[in-house]
Amino acid sequence: MFDVLTLTVNPCIDVSASVARVVPEDKLRCDAPRYDPGGGGINVARVVNVLGGRSLAVWTSGGITGDFLAKLLEAHRVENAAISVSGMTRQNVVIFEKATKLQYRFGMPGTPLSREEQLACGIAVGDRSRDCRVIVLSGSLPPETPINFYRRLIDRLPTEARVIVDTSGAALRESIGSGVFLIKPNRRELSQLTGCLIDDEASLSAAACELVRSGATQVVAASLGAEGVIVATADGARTIRCPDVPIQSKVGAGDSMVGGIATALSRGETVWNAVRYGVASGTATVMTPGTDLCRREDVERLYQSIAS
Repeated sequence: MFDVLTLTVNPCIDVSASVARVVPEDKLRCDAPRYDPGGGGINVARVVNVLGGRSLAVWTSGGITGDFLAKLLEAHRVENAAISVSGMTRQNVVIFEKATKLQYRFGMPGTPLSREEQLACGIAVGDRSRDCRVIVLSGSLPPETPINFYRRLIDRLPTEARVIVDTSGAALRESIGSGVFLIKPNRRELSQLTGCLIDDEASLSAAACELVRSGATQVVAASLGAEGVIVATADGARTIRCPDVPIQSKVGAGDSMVGGIATALSRGETVWNAVRYGVASGTATVMTPGTDLCRREDVERLYQSIAS
């Protein structure tokens, strides 16, 4: 039995390296690269494992990069179920510029999934979801995938499962509704979902509460960036502030937050404590370099420092 099941339909290999300075035209000599398994749901599954939970990552695998990603997942000891697809698994690139300490992130679009491959994803999650406490549908959709892909999948999931959706744009808008337990929009995404102008924390809080009242989701964990998260439920809204920590890389912080939330929910924690744990997980991730994710000892320490 798994605590958390994740689905990643647009996974990637995250390649990170550093260079003295980013300039046009010249051939830039990078330091030795680092390779990590990536994509929303895969990152969430990695974090669940780091935090002592048991996860299953369902993902699409194509070509030699898909084979390499499978080896990376094995190296990270992530239990997974790969769905074979015809397209090549994508690679994303993160470059750290030493001179300015700026980070440049290049995300590739991925390749389209056939109708049969889309159906295989739904079947794989449906067959494995019966005993999972929390199901996370996370990450972008590949090109040409119907924007209601997640919605159609949610309609097939067990009603007792707590479903977390972490995507953006039209895919997020089409996913919300009955069966969704939690979403994690930022200010812009929340404004798009509600049609409200959001220019301060009060308006963000009101918009998040309205989304809950509308039945779109039971919980909104609205990101304030470095300032924290507003948690909205049927009982109202509260704010969780992020601890102040030295920042090395923001890559994977959002996925780590979802991983922390999912882990805590699977243990029976309250929504408030689960989001606190998620904030601690996301904050711990920005303390690590490149595409590395959080360390459990950092998460536990930061969680204790966040006001309950």
